[in-house]
Amino acid sequence: MKNRDVSLISLQQQFIGMLLQDDRQIASRIIGTRKATVETRLKIYAEAYHFRLIDALADSYPAVHTLLGDDAFTAMSHAYIHQYPSRHFSIRWFGDRLAAFLRHSPRYADKPVLAEMALFEWTLREVFDAADFTPLERARLLQLPAAGWSDLRVALNPTIRRLELSWNVPALWQAIEQQQEPIEAAAQELPRPWLCWRKLDQRNWFRSMDVDEAWALDEMRRGASFADICAGLCEWIDAQHVPARAAGHISRWCDEQLLTAVLA
Repeated sequence: MKNRDVSLISLQQQFIGMLLQDDRQIASRIIGTRKATVETRLKIYAEAYHFRLIDALADSYPAVHTLLGDDAFTAMSHAYIHQYPSRHFSIRWFGDRLAAFLRHSPRYADKPVLAEMALFEWTLREVFDAADFTPLERARLLQLPAAGWSDLRVALNPTIRRLELSWNVPALWQAIEQQQEPIEAAAQELPRPWLCWRKLDQRNWFRSMDVDEAWALDEMRRGASFADICAGLCEWIDAQHVPARAAGHISRWCDEQLLTAVLA
């Protein structure tokens, strides 16, 4: 039994070597026929493996696929597979480096909208797969005494993801997703903060944010108190209006199921 186990492990390693590195050691273990030679059989397996990975990329990145077109997407996929072979037992995670690949590859670096679209699409998948949660009810906030707001800290929805996007990627994505008339990719003067999350309805949501709200949300995630947020918002808001602005952010976050608990 031990020899058979070693032989199986060796066979599996040689098969993986053929798929990932075009190593032909396994050829001596394959039987050819008049209808299908050894090379033909190896090619069938190798091509089937690569096309399955390409299908996985197309499933994860439909908007990138649309922006590139079929042939260019297939060519890009082959290049990505060569640079980043699948290393995870689940094909769900294949493609996690596509945004970085598109950003740094000389062939695609001059089209930064592709990298941002890949980042946006992968983020939406992360949001959908993130942990379940129970949202904070507004009544819990209303029960807090006024004196308790200064030290207020909250726990945030674990599905939250934050992005800074320099292109009109969400609008492009929506047009593609809803099969609307294509729109032009357009760069913005400055990167814009975006928020992605999942609600209890199991749907992904996303929206842009003003800079002060994005800062406040990021600080809340780091454990900042309401008083800390108010102090920081003075960079953008007149001091007399800061408490109302901060309370407005928290109220909106509660309504949008971005909060899960009061911590203090």
